[in-house]
Amino acid sequence: MTTLERVGFIGLGGMGRGLVKNLVTKGVAVVAYDLNPAAVAVATSQGATAADGLRDIGDCRIIMICVNSAEDVEALLTGADGLLARPAPGLVIVDHTTGSPQMVDKLDRLVRAAGGRYAEAPMTRTPKHADIGKVNVLFGGESSLLDELRPYFELYAENIFHIGPLGHAIRLKLIHNYIAFANVAAWCEGFALAARDGLDLTQLIGIISAAGARSGMLDLYGQATLDGDFTPLMSLANARKDVRYYARWLEDAGLPGFMAEAVHQTYRQAALLGHDGESCTAVIKAYEAVTGVEARVRPLAADGTG
Repeated sequence: MTTLERVGFIGLGGMGRGLVKNLVTKGVAVVAYDLNPAAVAVATSQGATAADGLRDIGDCRIIMICVNSAEDVEALLTGADGLLARPAPGLVIVDHTTGSPQMVDKLDRLVRAAGGRYAEAPMTRTPKHADIGKVNVLFGGESSLLDELRPYFELYAENIFHIGPLGHAIRLKLIHNYIAFANVAAWCEGFALAARDGLDLTQLIGIISAAGARSGMLDLYGQATLDGDFTPLMSLANARKDVRYYARWLEDAGLPGFMAEAVHQTYRQAALLGHDGESCTAVIKAYEAVTGVEARVRPLAADGTG
């Protein structure tokens, strides 16, 4: 049986928390770091060791990062106290963050210049899947590096996809996320319009779910949206960030991006209205602000009326 070495883990949000839980409970020693003390407390309650700072993390050869943006990853790597200031021999940075094609190349160069290796490994699925060890890992890079990391990935992933060379994984992840968030924006718009004209929202979601407009995001979040549950399993801020990265990639590729910009501005409007910290489905609140009507399914009163 292969003995897995200690791992440093930075970023204990919805996805990172579940990954750490699975690593620890399946026998891997984890040194965990996050700016949120409450998140660190959860990780330590599961058996991880709390890092006093990045220097404690830097003592690990394998360091996993799952934070909000590619720019956050760069900040963790660089600087006097960054992870690359005193890299451990054989350093491997495993980047689970949803970043951008431009930043993946830059981060790889930074890590290689410090004598380490950079593993591109964005994920799909939700924090619920992370908690039960069933995320999808998308890996871009050399097969030999994937072979080295696979025993760790298998502790929290149901599927491990070797997408191709470095940079290919994040590109497929951004296409996936853009389509997912465009779908959310579309059905939120439809829900708001239906509410404005007094249509039966329960009938609406049933009809969509029974035909071609059904989607995974609708299955996950549609009913919760109509129930007014905007728990940020996938925050609006992260959705907006991912669509922005996708739109920037389209522009760099020389392709028109009319739909991407429309979706990006839809999320940006909701953010400007103060909903960044809520679920990505809180984009419906921007439409509600325009219509003046809430798109909600009201519970029945005691007499059976809505």
